[in-house]
Amino acid sequence: MSAFLLVVRRDLRLALRQGSDAALVLAFFVLAVVLFPLGVGPEPELLARIAAGVLWVMALLASLLSLDRLFQADYEDGSLEALLLSPLSLGALVLAKSLAHWLATGLPLLLLAPLLALLLQLDGDGFLPLALGMLLGTPTLSLIGAVGAALALGARRAGVLLSLLVLPLYIPVLIFGVAAVDQAVAGSASRPHLLMLGALLLGALALAPWAAAAALRPALE
Repeated sequence: MSAFLLVVRRDLRLALRQGSDAALVLAFFVLAVVLFPLGVGPEPELLARIAAGVLWVMALLASLLSLDRLFQADYEDGSLEALLLSPLSLGALVLAKSLAHWLATGLPLLLLAPLLALLLQLDGDGFLPLALGMLLGTPTLSLIGAVGAALALGARRAGVLLSLLVLPLYIPVLIFGVAAVDQAVAGSASRPHLLMLGALLLGALALAPWAAAAALRPALE
């Protein structure tokens, strides 16, 4: 457990020291959401209707921006091979790096989402499902993204390849995240959709580290 936490702390320190990636993610998220009222018009009813979809789509795209560096920097400088000498298994190493990625990018997106929801005139009933959905959904995005980052490691135009690999797998998170907010705003129960997001997170926790580790082994041999 101490080795796991050391890897998480190491990646967080690197993310803070090289803060451009995290800042780019947050800047993209904020600017992209702010541009929507300028593009579609300031009508409150229209903004409220599309608010959940805009926030989730922009969060999804923002999370992609830093995924190509999840393993690439450590792979290029040899740190990834050195980390393999630690007591952690490769799957646990992937899980630790995914957690650090979520803390550096996904958690700030979660904290910013309710503030931007105010700009988009989201109904008050949708704030709690939005926050809970982001809390369950953004870690899933990081875990699924780790699999794509491992598969694209060392490839040319890795960013494009990563997007093609990961975006189709993000669709269920997007669907249930938006549906949870829309159902709450409509006066219906959002709990089933939040439970589905929880199930997706549990599935990603069980499968994504193993799949990413399997994808990393050929690159490290």
